[in-house]
Amino acid sequence: MIKNALLRENIKSGKYDKRLGVLYKKEDLAFQRERYIRVSETFDSIFGEGREVEVFSAPGRTEVGGNHTDHNHGKVLAAGVDLDAIAVASKNDEGIVRVKSEGYDMDVCSLDTLTPQADEVGHSPALVRGVCAAFKERGYNVGGFDAATASSVLSGSGLSSSAAFEVLIGTMLNYLYNDGKVDAVEIAQIAQYAENVFFGKPCGLMDQTACSVGGFVKIDFRDPSAPEINMVDFDFASCGHSLCIIDSGADHADLTDDYAAVRGEMEKAAAVFGKKVLRDVDRAEFEANIAKVRAEVNDRAVLRAKHFFNENERVDGEVAALEKGDFEAFKALVIDSGFSSYMYNQNVFTCKYPTSQAVSVALAMCHDLLKGKGAWRVHGGGFAGTIQAFVPNDILPAFKAAICSVFGEKSCYVLSIRPVGGVRVIGE
Repeated sequence: MIKNALLRENIKSGKYDKRLGVLYKKEDLAFQRERYIRVSETFDSIFGEGREVEVFSAPGRTEVGGNHTDHNHGKVLAAGVDLDAIAVASKNDEGIVRVKSEGYDMDVCSLDTLTPQADEVGHSPALVRGVCAAFKERGYNVGGFDAATASSVLSGSGLSSSAAFEVLIGTMLNYLYNDGKVDAVEIAQIAQYAENVFFGKPCGLMDQTACSVGGFVKIDFRDPSAPEINMVDFDFASCGHSLCIIDSGADHADLTDDYAAVRGEMEKAAAVFGKKVLRDVDRAEFEANIAKVRAEVNDRAVLRAKHFFNENERVDGEVAALEKGDFEAFKALVIDSGFSSYMYNQNVFTCKYPTSQAVSVALAMCHDLLKGKGAWRVHGGGFAGTIQAFVPNDILPAFKAAICSVFGEKSCYVLSIRPVGGVRVIGE
């Protein structure tokens, strides 16, 4: 713990630049110093001066491969990125968690009430309460704390702002009350539980795992209680391409039903074969019984199941291509994944608003700008939000200019992969 005023002095002097340099690009350090100082000052203004504090960070994530597979125990290729949620936090002895996020109302959770609250469904207090509840249910220590936070993982950006927030809460509890003994995978599972049970969104485990573990990872969710995680040793900076996320500006706040239907239809297709998830269904048996799936579920479930099987194979192919240094083969698989999401998984736009297709427009532009050069695909949950592109560096300025002329000045983000997940940045 460190006095908050001294924390700011040390940040200003550059004392923590080495630590910050692990999380952010060198050219961003001045901005990050100012950002951390701002959050520290916000903490004082809300919770009072003179407190001893610790500083935490949890990254957003980018899904590189495995679109909508994790919830059916599939495989994904994902990475933590250098956009993150940060917090300045201090214990209190009141049995209350207070989290003031920049631009939002204060989230307040009494540790006396750790059950889902109907009026919190779909709102951030549910995530705070759910993480605290899961820590307690798993036998870990919980206690009150006050925190001021800020996030560069923009809500609706497709970079998993909610997972970053959940992991940030879990990381604070881990270090403030449990000496850092809860491992990253378990924090991810706790975060998913909070989002599923308290927040009311039936997400898989990919977002939380990528945010909590960090780095560039292949995750196999055959057994979600013990996902198999393998680091992928590949430096995107060495391949002459930039990893870009394009924010189409479309709002996905009311699309929970669309997301749930993807998982639900895949699981209904699995149920035709007496299984709970598609990972447990034999591909050949499925192909031999498509008529039965059509009759017992629907046509879209058939297409989404095909997407699942093919996407799992693509993840293995992407990892193999990267390990061989064959970036062209990797890009081809990224494009295949994008077409599969569009045609089979059908999560590029929602049937609720058929004339609103911002993601489709972004994909069409990328096809014209990057065909034969880069790669592009829908990113994350889809239906609205973002797409991902691998853009050759020699055309990056022109690419960004074209995208920003349609979707706005700050619609194209160039990301770096962050080597660590949820961490305590400063604790002495």
